Amino acid sequence: MEALMETLSEAVPATANDDIGQYLHTQQHKGLLRFITCGSVDDGKSTLIGRLLYESKMLFEDQLAQLEADSKKMGTQGENLDFALLVDGLAAEREQGITIDVAYRFFATDKRKFIVADTPGHEQYTRNMVTGASTADLAILLVDARRGVQTQTRRHSYLMSTLGIRRVVVAINKLDMVDYSREVYDRIEAEYRDFARQIGLNDIVCIPMSALHGDNITQPSPNTPWYHGPTLMAHLESVPVDRAPAQDESFRLPVQWVNRPNLDFRGFAGTISAGDIRCGDRVRALPSGRESRVASIVGADGECGHAMRGQAVTLTLADEIDVSRGDVLACAEDPAEVADQFEATLVWMSEDAMLPGRPYLLKLGTRTVSVTVAQPKYKVNVNTLEHLAARTLELNEIGVCNLHVDQPVAFAPYARNRDLGGFIMIDRLTNNTVGAGMLHFALRRAQNVHWQAIDVDRRAHAALKHQAPRIVWFTGLSGAGKSTIANLVEKRLHALGHHTYLLDGDNVRHGLNKDLGFSEADRVENIRRVSEVARLMLDAGLVVLVSFISPFRSEREMARALAGDGEFAEVFIDTPLDVAEQRDPKGLYRKARRGELKNFTGIDSPYEPPERPEIRIDTTADTAEQAAERIVAWLRETGLQESGAPSTNGR
Repeated sequence: MEALMETLSEAVPATANDDIGQYLHTQQHKGLLRFITCGSVDDGKSTLIGRLLYESKMLFEDQLAQLEADSKKMGTQGENLDFALLVDGLAAEREQGITIDVAYRFFATDKRKFIVADTPGHEQYTRNMVTGASTADLAILLVDARRGVQTQTRRHSYLMSTLGIRRVVVAINKLDMVDYSREVYDRIEAEYRDFARQIGLNDIVCIPMSALHGDNITQPSPNTPWYHGPTLMAHLESVPVDRAPAQDESFRLPVQWVNRPNLDFRGFAGTISAGDIRCGDRVRALPSGRESRVASIVGADGECGHAMRGQAVTLTLADEIDVSRGDVLACAEDPAEVADQFEATLVWMSEDAMLPGRPYLLKLGTRTVSVTVAQPKYKVNVNTLEHLAARTLELNEIGVCNLHVDQPVAFAPYARNRDLGGFIMIDRLTNNTVGAGMLHFALRRAQNVHWQAIDVDRRAHAALKHQAPRIVWFTGLSGAGKSTIANLVEKRLHALGHHTYLLDGDNVRHGLNKDLGFSEADRVENIRRVSEVARLMLDAGLVVLVSFISPFRSEREMARALAGDGEFAEVFIDTPLDVAEQRDPKGLYRKARRGELKNFTGIDSPYEPPERPEIRIDTTADTAEQAAERIVAWLRETGLQESGAPSTNGR
């Protein structure tokens, strides 16, 4: 900026320097409005953004020339330009005339700077709309005047309300295609306002427009003499900007990075999500609860004595307390809540349904933890706002669920703090984002239910039995031989003096899990319950043999995570499908082939083989007896018998 001022001062009279300085200062400190365009497919979102870029003179001559050439290539008639081509950058978008990805564009006027996210209208890309809306201050919701309010219009509106966007511009577009009918405009406005009231959207401005022809975009249109409201640009330039919700005013800083450039400096870097901080203020690290004072604050321009919401800073503390990435530094007098169970609104974004009980990853602020979701309390019909019973959530469905994470995390309700209340869910195997949500509150049992300290613990139980407890998890197709081999292993271990218990899939379904069927969701719950039982038996010092098909890697990894290091062994009974089907001791494959058994593993439900099992048994090469001997030998070689335990070799 200083170099630019020097150059300008040499090129213009001295009397103009003050004016130039004032102009540059104004440009540098103009306010910023982030907004999205959303709505149903083909409502004109990309065309509107292209028109805004064109009208705000944000196009260079070569861009304008390219737009003219592309418009002719795409078949645009006459002198009209296809403004959507400025935004739809993917080849698939141009070919289909739709938006697929979220496109971010920057433009500015004399009064304000803007960042706009053009989000897709197709239902299958609703997840991209959520991405664009997560940082927006305002939404422009487009409605095609020919079609009126659609299901996707209502879905996007519900998501806007849930995500905390309170200011909405309803752009009733393509009015030129209904002869600029005031009757059509009034009908759509009345229908939308009635729906919006039901979901808490009250700050609404409706504007009749044609994005293609520029009606009411930057100048009042002579085609709508009956409309006396603002143009779109006038409204965008004047609407108040507040990054609501912002009710959480006490200091909060999610730690993004522990800054340790040398042995003499250790700071905690992140962006302040609420409140402000000064040197000397007391802060509390969460979830640990340890306290210290702020020794220094380092910002973009070096050390400073004060920092506020939205600033990226590094804090150093007066005391050497343990703070890691994902922790939250908070005002000591008013810290954030800490919990491990929550109620939340969840938007499901994956084509694979959400499965209650399956472990996913949850990213909240800068912390990533393991999470399981309970069966939804209900899902929302976005057309009627009716609460419907649901066992799971499908693509683009919105529901209210209870979440359980594997460790306490600092949080705030989304209504108070977006950064500490908004989260995404990630598939553990593919690393794909499968859901996004907003925390409501911690469940009371998260604060009232604690682990009871027990004097006779796992180590004491194991010492009495002179063995190292283990979970030995047998997995494979139906008919592979899991139960046969597990039974032989238990007989051999029992003969050697070990204390064991065998959990068999069929036997457990007669009692503990007799309420479960064989849907994918029920299979997940089946394994979750058995995993918890196996963990309790592990605490009792037993060697637990678990024989289940357990077709999904995610659930087997969940079971492994419940055990300690070295306490879980996965045994893959590897049998080709055709061999297992030839054996078919229970006649299940024949029933599945006839369609009498639905969701049968290997036929119409997938089996995901282990990638790195501790033991792999090829039943086409080894007999059941040989397989059992191999497993027992491996267990004893890896420390099944504790050191100092009496020998059982003579038994």
